[in-house]
Amino acid sequence: MHQLSATGTSFPESVSDVTIGYIGGGSRGWAHTLINDLLQCSDVSGNVALYDVNYEPAEQNAKLGNELATREDVVSDWTFEAHESLENALEGADFVICSIQDPPEETFVHDIDVPQEYGCYQTVADTCGPGGAVRALRAIPQYREIAATVRKQCPDAWVLNYTNPMTVCTRALYEEYPEINAIGLCHEVFHIQEMLAEIAEKYVDEAENVSGSEIDVNVKGVNHFTWIDEASWYGHDIYQYLDAELEERKPLPGFDPSDFEGADYWINHHQVAFDLYDKFGLLGAAGDRHLVEFVPWYLSIDDPEEIHRWGIRLTPSSARVGESEEGPAKMERYLSDADEFEFKQSGEEAVDIIRALQGLDSMKTNLNYPNVGQTPDLPDGAIVETNVLVTGGGIKTITAGTLPRAVRNMVTTAIHNQETLVEAGFAGDLDLAFEAFLNEPLVTLSREAAQELFAELIDREREYFEDYDLETAAVLESR
Repeated sequence: MHQLSATGTSFPESVSDVTIGYIGGGSRGWAHTLINDLLQCSDVSGNVALYDVNYEPAEQNAKLGNELATREDVVSDWTFEAHESLENALEGADFVICSIQDPPEETFVHDIDVPQEYGCYQTVADTCGPGGAVRALRAIPQYREIAATVRKQCPDAWVLNYTNPMTVCTRALYEEYPEINAIGLCHEVFHIQEMLAEIAEKYVDEAENVSGSEIDVNVKGVNHFTWIDEASWYGHDIYQYLDAELEERKPLPGFDPSDFEGADYWINHHQVAFDLYDKFGLLGAAGDRHLVEFVPWYLSIDDPEEIHRWGIRLTPSSARVGESEEGPAKMERYLSDADEFEFKQSGEEAVDIIRALQGLDSMKTNLNYPNVGQTPDLPDGAIVETNVLVTGGGIKTITAGTLPRAVRNMVTTAIHNQETLVEAGFAGDLDLAFEAFLNEPLVTLSREAAQELFAELIDREREYFEDYDLETAAVLESR
């Protein structure tokens, strides 16, 4: 993120009475991050309305937020209140933040484990591939409801979406309510900027203690399949050093599967990002675990451990479900003694964006927003991830330029699959959804096997597909 100097521009000193509706307010991750960031923001204050399908965790977070707000080291004036209905939580909101999750025990396990039984391996399964496609179909009805509620309760609010699949969820908001003001936020590019900051320190003599936020990049693509073709640090071209860095990192892949026994599931060495740079001339600008799911070749493996050669691991379903014992224990500790909660710099930009949209500052960042020409060779209206300017006047897109043909072909495939899923979700048409599913690069199966996999996933999760026509879908007939 880059703050912009604005000579001659007068910003207000502070803004009060801001109302934020938080959907997914029972989380102990994103909700705690928002509380942390708001209470350290000295020039914005107001009220946060927390909503969650499980009311009690939202109520606990409201209590926590109000307890923390009384601490002497808090520099803002916020109140937190839990609501039992979505409509009440969003009434009159200036901002709506979405950070929701399917019921993970019933769905994420199937999204990961069932495709693997068919030989389709996934490292994340929340954006694309067989698991990501089915997750998108589950999310679309939820996001239709959110958009419809925004239209009724707070039509001019800015909606900040954190939920994956980012592109489909944000696109569904616009499909339901075309006049909505919605953006999608993701931190994957930030990690690439941190890596580029290390490269700056390595190759530029005067570069010391470089922060990732100081690296200016040109971002283009779709969420989790973004690309960078320019990178600079205070006028120094950092992109020119990628060739030398690539040579130092070779061979790619460069690991032995045995190197990763017991390693963290979220480990990342940027080997795939650099391999894409080697093959296509653009740097992959997301974590390797996401990048590999958009192309067919990295995960064309016979054994899960083969992916370790690229310095990443498959994330098993066991690592993605349930709540660790640490979560409730932490909450109990925080509620009994608010001083136990440690304020920190989260690195997230939601509050910075709120400040900018309120006219307190201006900033340049990357986010997900409808394509209105910032990527002229990608479909108009599709949700793309590029750089923008955020000001009190709203979102101003920055032209990112075109993609090389080979990269554009891959990105366009992802976009058309996402658009087809949205169309199928709004029509309740599983046969149309299967067309996108069959087109997913990771679905390297015969048509018959792909249909069996799709039908099995839907069958195992039928209770979450009440908005779809399950009775007449031809794709389910084999079940």
